[in-house]
Amino acid sequence: MNLNSIVITIRAAVAIALIASISGGCYLLQSAQGHFSLMSKRERISGVIEKPSTSETLRAQLKSATAIRDFASRELGLPDNGSYRKYADIGRPYVVWNVVAAPEFSVDAKQWCFPIAGCVSYRGYFVEDRARRFASKLHAEGYDVVVGGVAAYSTLGHFDDPILNTMVAWNDVELAAIIFHELTHQLLYVPNDAAFNEALATTVEEEGVRRWLQKQGREKDLADHLVQQKRYLEVIELMKQTRARLRTQYASGVPEPLMREVKRKMFEDMREAYANLKSRWDTGHMPFDVWFAKDINNAHLASIATYYACVPGFERELKAAGGNLTAFYRRARALAKSDRHQRDNLLCGTSEDSAQSSSAN
Repeated sequence: MNLNSIVITIRAAVAIALIASISGGCYLLQSAQGHFSLMSKRERISGVIEKPSTSETLRAQLKSATAIRDFASRELGLPDNGSYRKYADIGRPYVVWNVVAAPEFSVDAKQWCFPIAGCVSYRGYFVEDRARRFASKLHAEGYDVVVGGVAAYSTLGHFDDPILNTMVAWNDVELAAIIFHELTHQLLYVPNDAAFNEALATTVEEEGVRRWLQKQGREKDLADHLVQQKRYLEVIELMKQTRARLRTQYASGVPEPLMREVKRKMFEDMREAYANLKSRWDTGHMPFDVWFAKDINNAHLASIATYYACVPGFERELKAAGGNLTAFYRRARALAKSDRHQRDNLLCGTSEDSAQSSSAN
């Protein structure tokens, strides 16, 4: 998975826009303004491809995006709508900058709750400077904070989401992954249960990429992709283990000065373990280098946990459905209607772990 899609992709922009129009709140108002500015830049992909001024690189990527989008509905049973059939050049490297925060001695993200949109564990800003000012305020209040530029954007099907200039620098495998992921959210999305939503989308994304590459006979690309995914999972497992150990330490009640030293040492150990992982890999892309090259904190761990905590459970469901995606979606919908505690235990191991991780995106 592309790191931009792992971190956070903004959700429910339509709800934020509707609230902003009523409340006039500064944060909500900038969300609404940014959203509608983005939507106003959309052009049909076919028209962009035909423009003489369109570069060959962009033209090739948009043709790939069109093929991927058709495959998503035809072969994966994902929504056949107007999303990702338009293109928008927003003139910047990221669509939003998201702020995630966690208390100094907690691995669970701070939440912000809004009418209609529900509770989310990030604040998304269409202007980087606003995101960093808000992050500085949280940091001054004692929170661990991370600001991440996000390349993809989703309104969960309320609007026809476009392919963005921020996405077309990716290779077609990464582009396929994010399109499959976001369309899965349009297929099924459970309010206030991010662990369920992200794990479901991640499972469909991975199965979709595998089928996409196999359909084209790209066995080498598939093999390379699987190696890449194995690396991601190794790093994510390392981060999950660190998060679990930190959770135990934070609950131990030791004095704060000692807790800070324990925390520092655990992050140092994680950084060393990551370096050891990299030393065993051959050349190629090293996932999460951008994170480990800087300070890494509770907020990073909180944001990453959501995407993978429940993936093994959904993989079991897909296997139980015999790999049939239509049957798999039926099983997922049934789980979505079940008691939260029951589905958490079935998919995510324990309801406590899932509930804690559901605070992210």
